[in-house]
Amino acid sequence: MTTMTPEHKAITAIWRMEGAKIIATVTRMVRDVGLAEELAGDALVAALETWPDAGTPDNPAAWLTATAKNRALDYLRRQKMQAEKHETLGLDLEAMEANIVPDYFDVRAASEDDPIGDDLLRLMFISCHPVLSTEARVALTLKLIGGLSTEEIARAFLVAETTIAQRIVRAKRTLSESRTPFELPPAAELGTRLASVLEVIYLVFNEGYTATSGEHWTRPELVDEALRLGRILAELAPDAAEVHGLVALMELQASRIAARADAEGRPVLLLAQDRHRWDQLLIRRGLLALERAEKLGGTLGPYALQAAIAACHSRARVAEETDWGRIAALYDALSQVAPSPIVELNRAVAVSMAFGPAAALEIVDRLMADAQLQSYHWLPSVRGDLLDKLGRHAEARGEFERAATMTRNARESEMLMERAEALTRRLDGHSVH
Repeated sequence: MTTMTPEHKAITAIWRMEGAKIIATVTRMVRDVGLAEELAGDALVAALETWPDAGTPDNPAAWLTATAKNRALDYLRRQKMQAEKHETLGLDLEAMEANIVPDYFDVRAASEDDPIGDDLLRLMFISCHPVLSTEARVALTLKLIGGLSTEEIARAFLVAETTIAQRIVRAKRTLSESRTPFELPPAAELGTRLASVLEVIYLVFNEGYTATSGEHWTRPELVDEALRLGRILAELAPDAAEVHGLVALMELQASRIAARADAEGRPVLLLAQDRHRWDQLLIRRGLLALERAEKLGGTLGPYALQAAIAACHSRARVAEETDWGRIAALYDALSQVAPSPIVELNRAVAVSMAFGPAAALEIVDRLMADAQLQSYHWLPSVRGDLLDKLGRHAEARGEFERAATMTRNARESEMLMERAEALTRRLDGHSVH
């Protein structure tokens, strides 16, 4: 196994920051995201071969971009010579057709000398295109926009590297075969397509915030990557309220990462966390992003409403100061804007804290028959907690045991079994007397 030299590590770091922009620029030229990634990769190889001896250019990003564009121009010239029937390749290779950019997409977020903000935004829309499966969207976005290697993505999601590689290859093939245009979606589709981009970013964040499987409760590297993607999108879409809502939600939730596990890596739930360990910088950033979303006016969307809920927790210096009445009201609003069984389950928790466990148990019991929650371990976990508070300890123990068998995360399973065992000891103690 070859050890990377310091020069190669530096070049790789530059690529991690600039690769997505370069791929986006080349995609605009060749109209094929898979081909664009290959041509941009050629530029990276050229840098790895050239820079250690010749020295790093004064503007590494410009060098990489120019080299990748030259590779693309060479490719297009070859294609033009080989296939005159492709009339579009007869156009000026540097002057591709312009696209109308919606008002809330600010391409000025890119550098003035190489305005690629619109290209990067187009690449985000392509990598999150609804024609792809959710898994493929996540993998392709992390590869193209995040700059993660196939190995890094596979390690983060605890799946085989070959599985991730196949998803990415199939995604590129699907985009090519469906002739997905490298353009911003028309106004009629914009809301749906933007929602797909936000969904992918939040899926990445959630997998980092609470890992679905494996030995670790959280995966901070995925949280960081989702935050980076969200912040990029917020710069490109400064007037899209839900983009700022998602960024606010992720910043506020990410602020708790250090407090979400103890020294042994065991989960620490929200109300038991040491709030002195919450990251105040991330909280300030989150509250500012929420303020931006609110100032843009209109009805708050699902992400902004969830951010407002997270803000209630962030503003409470201790758990006892949490405004559960407001949180319950925000969940009521969220259930109107984005109704789902999971929202209802979270609303039940807020209702329990604001109005007592009996009222919440009525909500949870109605959810027990919901098909979407049959394999969702938090349903029996929440029900167990409510039963415990109501003094129905034997029933609560059974719910915690059931939840422990349903989760694929080892840390969650341990935590749930510990709660069941604590109830067993309490029940045994009562039986002795």
